[in-house]
This record gives sequence, structure tokens and C-alpha cells, in this order.
Amino acid sequence: MKPSDEKEDKDKGKRALNSYAYYSGMGFQMIAVIGIFAFIGYQIDEGRDSGTPIFTAFLSLVGVCASMYLVIRSVNKNKN
Repeated sequence: MKPSDEKEDKDKGKRALNSYAYYSGMGFQMIAVIGIFAFIGYQIDEGRDSGTPIFTAFLSLVGVCASMYLVIRSVNKNKN
């Protein structure tokens, strides 16, 4: 095995690890954004004493949309 082959294998391993860490971080970011929006909606519903959790459901959906926007923007930025 040539030294250049060893270096290429090492670089591939580093890139795979960096990619794994990057996408894992995006997953945690999605969970955090959705959780924050859901928590805010829950607090609003608790304060209003309503029988249905409308704000929790609505803000959870807004959180999903916001997190998807952040992921798409991040992936597009990473391509360039």
C-alpha cells in the first residue's frame, strides 16, 4: 500500500465522521426547534385554560416547518 493510499483512506474516514457529526447535529437542532415551539404552545394553552390544545398543535406544526426550513437552508449552503 502506498503512503498516498493510506492518506486517502484516512481522509475518507475523517470526511465520513465529519458528515455524521454534521447531520447528527442537524437532527438535534430539529428536535430543539420543534420542542421549543411545542413548549411555547403548551404554555399558552395552559394559561388560557382551554379544553383543546390548539396552540400546542399549531406551534408544533410551525416548529416542524421552521426546522425543515433550517435544514434545507443548511444543506443548500453546504453544497455551495
